[in-house]
Amino acid sequence: MEHEHEGPRLPAPRGPLSARVKEYLLGTGPLPGPAEFAAADVYGDDVQLALYLCYELHYRGFAGVAPEREWDPDLLRVRAALEHHFLSALRADARVHDSVPDALSGLLVEPVEGTGVTHFLRDEGELWQLREYAAQRSLYHLKEADPHAWVLPRLWGRAKAAMAAVEFDEYGGGRPDRLHAQLFADLMTDLGLDTTYGRYLDAASAEALVTVNLMSLFGLHRALRGALVGHFAAVEITSSPGSRRLAEAMRRTGAGPAAEHFYDEHVEADAVHEQVVRHDVIGGLLEAEPHLAPDVAFGIDATVFVEDRLAARLLADWRAGRSSLRTPLTPEMAHTS
Repeated sequence: MEHEHEGPRLPAPRGPLSARVKEYLLGTGPLPGPAEFAAADVYGDDVQLALYLCYELHYRGFAGVAPEREWDPDLLRVRAALEHHFLSALRADARVHDSVPDALSGLLVEPVEGTGVTHFLRDEGELWQLREYAAQRSLYHLKEADPHAWVLPRLWGRAKAAMAAVEFDEYGGGRPDRLHAQLFADLMTDLGLDTTYGRYLDAASAEALVTVNLMSLFGLHRALRGALVGHFAAVEITSSPGSRRLAEAMRRTGAGPAAEHFYDEHVEADAVHEQVVRHDVIGGLLEAEPHLAPDVAFGIDATVFVEDRLAARLLADWRAGRSSLRTPLTPEMAHTS
């Protein structure tokens, strides 16, 4: 197991782009050229892993990679090309609503007959599927709230104060044992999973990488601060009802008290956060910068788009009786329960 301060191990490449980026990080080869991006599937494994490798340098980095690589100008140029490819696709595929109220309206109504991942896990999911879900989501939840913290220096006034208040809750209100990332690690322990940061990067699907890369894309660019706020609103608004279903799934399958507690905590906390984000973060931002309304709507739509893609992947695999992971969980990839 890697020591946390060293960063996780670099993952295996998933194609020529991610292979070249990995080699460059290790100082063993050149970066890919712009011509190599054009033919690659923007939502596929190779592009998304290459982008994830670039982004992770701004979080905990990787074992064996020099910290200076974070601001390497050549690597930043490659990241910018990947981001342009990604963002252009999202703007073409995900934009649905022209206004923030319209974008929010669909999130605020729970369908009577839900068919999503959390409904499936609550009603018929098995423990192995809950374990896979946690492994996929660990790419974000073990750094929960970190991508959203990037937006704080880009806000001011009511929006900044409200966003900081929500983030303070996400970071445990000053108590390390109540950090949401720690609560998720406790959930993983209950499920017999390895809690090492980045442990399941090799196993996670491209669709899971996309959901995390979206947060980093929005968070690391001041020009996309409106989209980041929209993303955060979409997450908080949908979190409470989804967390209630996941808590029920954990109880039904006997996953364990920490597994139940993580989602129980989000039922309560995110019900409050949803109101604060809608009225004070979005409200405060658009009061100060009304021209960002289309970006907020885009952030909401893009979040729904990438989450729907992940849900479709998970449900298709599980309903077919197969693993949703690139490398199914084995005793070597998990602690025994």
